[in-house]
Amino acid sequence: MQELHDAPLAPLTTFRLGGPATRLVTATTDAEVIAAVREADDTGTPLLLIGGGSNLVIGDKGFDGTALHIATRGLSLDGTTLELAAGEIWTDAVARTVEAGLAGVECLAGIPGSAGATPIQNVGAYGQEVASTITEVTAYDRRIRETVTLANADCAFSYRHSRFKAEPERYVVLRVRFELEDADGLSAPLRYAETARALGVGPGDRVPLATARDTVLKLRAGKGMVLDPEDHDTWSAGSFFTNPILTDAEFAAFRARVDERLGEGVEPPAFPAGEGRVKTSAAWLIDKAGFTKGYGTGPARISTKHTLALTNRGEATTEDLLALAREVVGGVREAFGVTLVNEPVTVGVSL
Repeated sequence: MQELHDAPLAPLTTFRLGGPATRLVTATTDAEVIAAVREADDTGTPLLLIGGGSNLVIGDKGFDGTALHIATRGLSLDGTTLELAAGEIWTDAVARTVEAGLAGVECLAGIPGSAGATPIQNVGAYGQEVASTITEVTAYDRRIRETVTLANADCAFSYRHSRFKAEPERYVVLRVRFELEDADGLSAPLRYAETARALGVGPGDRVPLATARDTVLKLRAGKGMVLDPEDHDTWSAGSFFTNPILTDAEFAAFRARVDERLGEGVEPPAFPAGEGRVKTSAAWLIDKAGFTKGYGTGPARISTKHTLALTNRGEATTEDLLALAREVVGGVREAFGVTLVNEPVTVGVSL
């Protein structure tokens, strides 16, 4: 277990932002993870968990406490069952499942970060989310000081949310188990219109696994959503805002604001999100509120490839990023009466 003091955290995040931690511990086994967590809890030391750093916004002052970098490794395939250590690189794990001819996570290719973060955020993209394939999560429960295993039903998965996200101070994910599908080398049924269009097939169709994965990677790369150290459009946390879910009454009020601002006949995106609820598009809201691709003149700007990504152009500070985020949130609220919610976890700062 490696230990550093006054250690920079920016290199551990995809934003490449944030000040140092008082202490940085890198754990490579579950036992080391648990030992570091217990030590912090026993001494009352603030604890920050870092996996792939793709969903973190750390303040410029850094973190006064112990930052625990979870760098555990372990990938096993047993038939259609996949088990991953929390520190496994997610994109590599997806590639392994495709090579093994197993369907269920191929449309989640290219998502940066570690496997342990996937159940916390209920990671999803292009018509798939991990809640549909996760069977159980092994975690250290800081409340009872024991390792526990939670079945899918106990994880309380919902859109970009879970029990782990609802109780961030309680659980430390150690391992995740998935049940995939052997569809004779074919993907799961495609559920995202953009993917189906790109492949020239209809929603619900299946295509070869590698074809589905490669198509998603191309779509993501075109939006700056595949990490590339030379491309500042990828110095981001991916989608910075979640898609708003509105009640029917809220959506009706939103529609009225759309008519008022953009003229009657303009239809905002709308997707069923459960009884009496409608999901709309954060990217659409941002764009129509006037924050187009490349918006901004400072060191933090909206991606030139996708309005949902806020980016560090190389010299930004966290405060630069937050100023841009607040401008976008305020502008969307003023234009459409909808308040955007940030997807990344903020550390020592807030919008």
